[in-house]
Amino acid sequence: MAGKRTADGDASDPAPKKALTTSSTLASASSVPKNKTMPTNYSFIEKAPSGCCKIVTFNVNSLAASCKKGFKEYVVAEDPDILCLQETKANQPMAFLLSKTQYPHQTWHCSRAKKGYSGTAVFSKIKPLRVTTGFGAEPIDDEGRLITLEFDTFHLVACYVPNAGDKLVRLDRRMVWDDAMRTHLAALEQTKPVIYTGDLNVAHNEIDLARPDTNHRSPGFTDEERTSFSDTLRGATYPRVDAFRHLHPDTRAAAYTYFGYRANCREKTLGWRLDYFVVSEPLLARVAGVVTRNQCYGASDHVPLLLYLRNVEANDDSK
Repeated sequence: MAGKRTADGDASDPAPKKALTTSSTLASASSVPKNKTMPTNYSFIEKAPSGCCKIVTFNVNSLAASCKKGFKEYVVAEDPDILCLQETKANQPMAFLLSKTQYPHQTWHCSRAKKGYSGTAVFSKIKPLRVTTGFGAEPIDDEGRLITLEFDTFHLVACYVPNAGDKLVRLDRRMVWDDAMRTHLAALEQTKPVIYTGDLNVAHNEIDLARPDTNHRSPGFTDEERTSFSDTLRGATYPRVDAFRHLHPDTRAAAYTYFGYRANCREKTLGWRLDYFVVSEPLLARVAGVVTRNQCYGASDHVPLLLYLRNVEANDDSK
């Protein structure tokens, strides 16, 4: 997450749904954790449901900094089968970050545009059939934002979508990216359904941020970005589904995955839902749950988001 939101805030169609402010909405805000450092006790992390794969996405907002704030301890406690990271800001792979015994399949996509910027990485216990980075087109690939992995029954598209930037100076680039992503997803869906995940840098509907009224021209909540995300959900071969919102249609504050460091946003619950699992409709029946780890704040200005996927293939090196 980069670019400025307003200080107080730090669709399936072009007119997205409006969230009502109700007593239940306010109550949910009061129950969201306010911690500013990572937990020291992870006993709240439940085991994955039987027969499920656990996939985690996490914008770490500088992996080197995050490691000093509890990132590794969280990963040990969570123990995901697949871990997707965004905004690593790594100039090259961090070879000893996570053990290759635990995660034998590690892929990095680092920014070539400038040092200490953007970047993605994926760590997997499951052996992918094929891995690619980027779209295969310059200059859209020069910021290290996209890793695609093919597994037996689905494609995993892990990405860090470009922010529209201060004063929306990069909004045009963002629209080019969104078009390229829709083409990419449609091509992949010709062979297998897709899980599209990461920091997608959009709050789709008014329920997805704390202060919608003051953020309509803020990056991540412009009409252009929200309508573009609706177009992505519409799909080509078949519709795509925002898995969290499908399972939790009325959740507001507990859904936020980003709390800006400025203006005491965490304590005030002034958050945004910017991180997603979008699945091709044929995969929806396999989604056993999507969980926002809103207790796990402090290693980054984002919190992790996880998806439980039923009956994932067991194509690992032990077989």
